Amino acid sequence: MNTRVLTGITTTGTPHLGNWAGAIRPAIQASTQPGVDAFFFLADYHALIKCDDPARVARSRLEIAATWLAGGLDTDRATFYRQSDIPEIPELCWLLMCVTGKGLMNRAHAYKASVDQNTAKGVEADDGVTMGLFSYPVLMAADILMFNAHKVPVGRDQVQHIEMTRDIAQRFNHLYGREFFVLPDVVIEEEVATLPGLDGRKMSKSYNNTIPLFEGGARALRAAVSRIVTDSRQPGEAKDADSAHLFTIYRAFASQAESAQLRAQLADGMGWGDAKEALIQRLEQDIAPMRDRYDALISNPGRIEEILQAGAQKARKLAQPAIEALREAVGLRNLTSGPVQAAAGAKKAAKGARFVSFRDDDGSFRFRLLGADGNELLVSGSHADPKAAGALTKRLQQPGVAVVTLDGLAVVASLDGAEVARGAPAADAAAADAQAVQVQDALASLAQ
Repeated sequence: MNTRVLTGITTTGTPHLGNWAGAIRPAIQASTQPGVDAFFFLADYHALIKCDDPARVARSRLEIAATWLAGGLDTDRATFYRQSDIPEIPELCWLLMCVTGKGLMNRAHAYKASVDQNTAKGVEADDGVTMGLFSYPVLMAADILMFNAHKVPVGRDQVQHIEMTRDIAQRFNHLYGREFFVLPDVVIEEEVATLPGLDGRKMSKSYNNTIPLFEGGARALRAAVSRIVTDSRQPGEAKDADSAHLFTIYRAFASQAESAQLRAQLADGMGWGDAKEALIQRLEQDIAPMRDRYDALISNPGRIEEILQAGAQKARKLAQPAIEALREAVGLRNLTSGPVQAAAGAKKAAKGARFVSFRDDDGSFRFRLLGADGNELLVSGSHADPKAAGALTKRLQQPGVAVVTLDGLAVVASLDGAEVARGAPAADAAAADAQAVQVQDALASLAQ
């Protein structure tokens, strides 16, 4: 069985050297591996959350598509498409929104960061927060679940969204009585290169420290490299390659032998100007052939459009039957098809509480107790071993084993006298008592 891997690229900017080394190149390489079914898409609906400049979004869609194709993406092997060309994705997003608790969205990092910034400014908490920003994780879940991706490579800042996708998928599966969705696993690629920018910080447009990949041609690349900050050591003085971000960039593109040679030359006193020239030549060795392909593609957008439309057709062969099955499951079926036998069972299943496991940002494992309405009742402490967390959820479901108490206004569940999970503090004592009853009822229903 192939492993389906899915990656989205938000279309709000022009790719730079850091994007290529850190995301595009490793993804293209991974797509060539045996047993990998790769899905790459231009996340242009997501772009609308961040950018209200239509010209910028349109240009970015063209540039990013051309970059992936110029970089060698095999579209016969991988599925390459625009998010906005798959109408089943926003439809699935709505189906998922109808089963997703607002409380889950309240905990999303991007939303919380916006609220914190507004609080610091002394303005209304939701000032400037659009529903696109607030519900962004649900659209991301639809992207992933539409094609039942097994693995989703992301940076650490996106781990929470994959865990939310798992929560949403579990909720939908539970409500409608079937395993409609695969629960995706997050993949954090620790060894993927993170390139420093011109000033040594992470290469990012936010810092205005990027080296262009194709934009501006060879002249722009040379001009950017010439601005890389170096120390004050003169030609003839030994230089420490490991403390020079110029060398870090070089090493991301060079072979081990080439890197060893430049390291030795720096130690022998090579001047920074010569080192920058060596970096330019090494970059051009890889980038110049791709740049030629990129320029040809950019000048022929019709060809890119053909490739993306072919990718959309390929993707919709999976999306269309999947959305039909989901429409049937939720009751949006043809009136002549008759009742679905699983409907009664699904309705019964919808009334149950459940445990949901997840992986925290620090890599530890935790679990939540959700009520029948999908609201969070308890959250566990952290566990290094997922099996340990799973063992606790099993014990909590045994009749009469868990002890539910109040710690101030927070509900606490204990096993053998030790706290294993607690709820968020209630607004007042009456609400805390009500929450304790909810927890007790939820655990009692699971024990049955």
